[in-house]
Amino acid sequence: MTTPGAAPYDVIVVGYGYAGAFAAIAAADSGARVLLLEKAAQPGGISICSAGGLRTAEDAGKAFAYLQATCGGKTPDPVLRQLAEGMAGVAARLSALAQGTGARVENRHSPANYPFPGGGTFGFAYVESIEGFDPAAAWPHVRGAEQGALLFRLLQMNVEKRGARIDVRLESPVARLLMREGAVGGVTLADGTTFAARGGVVLACGGFEADPAMQAQYWPGGPALSAAYAGNTGDGIRMAQAAGADLWHMWHWHGCYGYRLPDRDYPFGVRVKRLPDWTPDADCKAPGGLPVMPWILLDRSGRRFMNEYEPYVQDTGGRALATFDPARQRHDRNPAWMVTDAAGLAMYPLGKPTRNDAAARYDWSVDNSSEVESGLFRSAADCAALAEIIGADPAIVGESLRGWNAACAGGADARFGRPASSLHALKAPYFVAPVEPVVSNTQGGPVHDAQQRVLTPGGDAIPGLFAAGECGSAFGHLYMSGGNLAECCVGGGIAGTNAAMRGDVHDLAG
Repeated sequence: MTTPGAAPYDVIVVGYGYAGAFAAIAAADSGARVLLLEKAAQPGGISICSAGGLRTAEDAGKAFAYLQATCGGKTPDPVLRQLAEGMAGVAARLSALAQGTGARVENRHSPANYPFPGGGTFGFAYVESIEGFDPAAAWPHVRGAEQGALLFRLLQMNVEKRGARIDVRLESPVARLLMREGAVGGVTLADGTTFAARGGVVLACGGFEADPAMQAQYWPGGPALSAAYAGNTGDGIRMAQAAGADLWHMWHWHGCYGYRLPDRDYPFGVRVKRLPDWTPDADCKAPGGLPVMPWILLDRSGRRFMNEYEPYVQDTGGRALATFDPARQRHDRNPAWMVTDAAGLAMYPLGKPTRNDAAARYDWSVDNSSEVESGLFRSAADCAALAEIIGADPAIVGESLRGWNAACAGGADARFGRPASSLHALKAPYFVAPVEPVVSNTQGGPVHDAQQRVLTPGGDAIPGLFAAGECGSAFGHLYMSGGNLAECCVGGGIAGTNAAMRGDVHDLAG
């Protein structure tokens, strides 16, 4: 039933992460009365676990050229051009939101991940601090980068600042969209409560990194472990489909490889330690080169199969594990086997948990000793013992280890092109752990146009339905670090503004 005595809202935003906050703020600033709904007991979603860097661009034309290359022809130019133009204004937008809040914003020049045209125009905008606010004290259930939590707090402060114009309701999962004569006119919650929206609904409720069934249907490699958040289960995608939406980029997910902890009550995978990204043919320019990565990956047959330190391994690292072996009828690289040695365990923690979950508890040990004690890493005195753990032929495992150590001695990984400074020869005793794909977030979802309107398979806009952020990201081939966060700002702002304009019976631009 509709809430008694409640006036209809102009805009309803589903999901209170970065995209939902940006959309709600933009709609309220356009004069709309906004209902911001969040299914969880706490806001923040996957956003609050992020690195917090919003991608910025000095030159929109160069940014557009880069986005064309990184999306590989899978996203229409008008959508990419709008995102590029928006990136050129992200820094100013963040600074405007920081006014009067005690937040300190910093802009840094930082080229994009790959040597595509225009990659040098990019940077990041961060919230570096907020006077009197400690993320760890405020949100002890969150593990991620401090800047990610600071960015969310700044947005939360701006939502609160708008008072009665934005009505926030937590623990309010949306079950379906209300359709009226082919247009979206509101939502129905799981408890049956309905809310009307004169302008429409913005889906900003993330992707499906916590929905293994959906992953099994769309990902050739099968499901992956979720890295941080249990609430993103594809709700917005299914609601958009029910309203007639087309889908795109459902195969594309952002993630790496990592660990399934022996404690099966811990609900998330743990990504391997993040080492600095590098740009092919142009990077490794840091003093001393890139850090040492003290491990290799072997498949279930005992063979090395990939560059373990790809340019942006936290984005593409999980892809090589998806290969299916028709002869054996198995995914021969899932799980794969991480092999290191005593010197490798002593270098640094080999994993870093991230999460937004009040019930989950796990922090990686500084010296990896807890992970050895728990049995995640098992010790192998020699090659034969290592092969037995893996279940592989000792001759094949021995050949893999000799080949790797020879590459290290020669200073070059001729087979897979791993950066020379990262090479680390392995010697017994070995330590080995199974690793699986770990998904940080997904890129697939409802197709939208440059105005964030959700489209049907025929290319028609579904009246009153908008999408922003991870719920139908523009990235369709390779991801750009900070790109989803920029989409939350740019796309969320466009979606909120246009939904508000529609509620006021204005025509949408473009």
